[in-house]
Order: sequence, then C-alpha cells, then structure tokens
Amino acid sequence: MSDEPSRLMAEVGTFGVPAELLHGYLDALATAAATGRRPPRADLDACRRHGEQAADHNITLRTLTAAYLHAAETLLPTLPGIADAPTPSAARAAATAVWHAARRLLDAAAEGHERSHLHAARRDHTARREFIDDLLYGHGHPGRLAERAHRFAVQLAGRHQVIVARAATAFTDPVLERVEAGLTSRFGSRNILITNHDGLLVCIAPAALRGTTGEVAHHLLTALGTDNRWQIGVGRPHPGPSGIQQSYEEARDTLQLADRLGLTTPVLRAADLLVFPVLLRDRAAITDLVHTVLAPLTDARGGAIPILDTLTAFFACHGNTTATARQLHIGARTVAYRLDRVRHLTGYDPDDPTQRFTLQAAVLGARLLNWPTEP
Repeated sequence: MSDEPSRLMAEVGTFGVPAELLHGYLDALATAAATGRRPPRADLDACRRHGEQAADHNITLRTLTAAYLHAAETLLPTLPGIADAPTPSAARAAATAVWHAARRLLDAAAEGHERSHLHAARRDHTARREFIDDLLYGHGHPGRLAERAHRFAVQLAGRHQVIVARAATAFTDPVLERVEAGLTSRFGSRNILITNHDGLLVCIAPAALRGTTGEVAHHLLTALGTDNRWQIGVGRPHPGPSGIQQSYEEARDTLQLADRLGLTTPVLRAADLLVFPVLLRDRAAITDLVHTVLAPLTDARGGAIPILDTLTAFFACHGNTTATARQLHIGARTVAYRLDRVRHLTGYDPDDPTQRFTLQAAVLGARLLNWPTEP
C-alpha cells in the first residue's frame, strides 16, 4: 500500500480538491483498519480545518464529500487489517471500523466547511449593516462608499427612497427575515438593502422600483396582522448618497409627525405631509395662529381638547357630521353642539370654506405644538 496514498492524491486532484486536504485522513483510515478504534480528537480537528480550507478555496461540500468517499473506497482493499486479515470475519470487522471512521471524519470536514460559510455570512452581514449605517448617517468618503456599494450592487448615482417601518414592539429576526425574503423574491437581492436599525425596519430601494412600499406593507400585515400597530413612513426619492440620508430623515420625521398629529394611517408618505414642516419652520407664526384662533376654546365646558378632537375628526371626514360622530363614538347632536361652540367662541365657522382653511391650519398647528397640554 506504499504507493496507494500517492496515487490517490493524484486521483483526488481530478475532483478539484488539493492533495493537502487529505493529509491525516488516509492515515486515520489506516489506523482504524489496524486497531478498530475511533479517530482521536486530533484527527477530527484536522478534518475540520480541511473542511474550512476547502470552503475558503470555493470547493463545494459535494465535491469534498466525493473526494473523501472516493479515497476511502479506493484505499479500503489495501489497508492493513483488511488485505492481510486472517479470516473473512476479521476483514469485515476492519472494514466496518474504517467506514465508521470515514463517516466521523467526513462529518468533521463537513462541520468545518459549514462553519467557514457561517463565519463568511456573518462577516458579510456585518459589512452590509455597517455600509447601510454609513449611508443613513452620511458617514464615509463618497469614493469609498461607491466602492463598497459595488459589492452590494447598489448604484449610488441613482435615485433612492428609504422606507422606515415601526411596530408596537421591536421587530424580531423572523419578521425581518420574512419581509426580506418577500422583497428579494419579487425584486431580487441585488436591488434591496434592508436592516434593523434602532428597533425600526429600514429598507433602501431604487426610486424606479415600483411597488416596494406596498410589498413591505403586505409582508408586515401578513407577519404582524393589524394588532401590532405597525406604521410605515416613506421618504421622497433623492439622488446620490446624501439623497439616501435625506430620504431616511424624511421617513423618520414622517413617523414622528404621525405621533404628534395622532395619524393612524398605516402608510404615510413625506410628500403628502410637506405642509407640516413648512408650518414648523416658522414656530412664532404658528404659535400666534394657534393663540389667536383657538385660545378662546379654553373657556369651553370641558376645555379645548374635546373640541379640538372633534374638529380634527370633522376635517378628516370632509365635514360629514354623521361620520365624525361615528369616528368619535359620540352622538351627532354632541358634534353639532361642539361645532356651534367653535363658532360662538372663536368667530370661525367650520362650514365656511374661507374660514375653514384658517381653522384647520390652526388645529394642525395645535397638534404640532401639543397645545393646550403644553402652553
């Protein structure tokens, strides 16, 4: 059998497996045939290292397995304890010991192969997450960002929009994986960047990719239902790396506005709420508007808050008193009474088209300023 290992090394080379990945494996098989003992820890550790090296050389587990089995199969008849066995039963016992050893050694090699892939996946996940964080916060040199973007098939020169989703509780890994699997299944893994950031689900997508927001909403609805109170904010499309950061900030600001305004719509787009940042830019003006128009409501029985809630629902229901009552779970006569108090105390009529605009702007301003809870 002296020439057999060398011949096997050459044969295994045809599998695309380097000969050094069999070092120790053939000796372990020979030892098992001669002694009948299981492979020691040192031999198993060596095979784990060989499995990792095979993965690092892009050798598939199937190819590595074929090489190991071919070596065992070819070497088996020549091994001491089998070729020179005194009886057939002794030869069978030695062969059984060899195959048991081969199975354990192959399991160790497969474990090393899988471990290498797991480490690579973790490194890739970490790099991907760091890249997304740098995009969202505008960190890093643009040239370096472009180089890293190429790895993840992102064209930073194009226009992107950012979708941010939140729920009553932080998103778990299974939910994130389900949403990501659904998006990549429809749009491909090279078009979407998705991560869990500060308890939020963040998705970066090309602006030209239609249906991304609807797809995110669909998978959140499937995974969480309607009881988890999830909500999505969508930033406007912008070009370049700075555009991704800007769209992300718009998406987050949209969710913050939803909190301040009491908006419960599942999907909110920054483009639809542009009036609110405009109002907030001139805080002195909006404060003056709220004080001038709504301050008299504090003299109403029960205070201003019930009347503000009624006005908010009334405007949301397009001036329909019955729908307003149904939304607030109160009687239509109560709605009518509160609207009449608005006319009497403020001098503004919610049914008058000209005065309604001023009144509605003041109500929105009050929501933004959290008035009258905060002076």
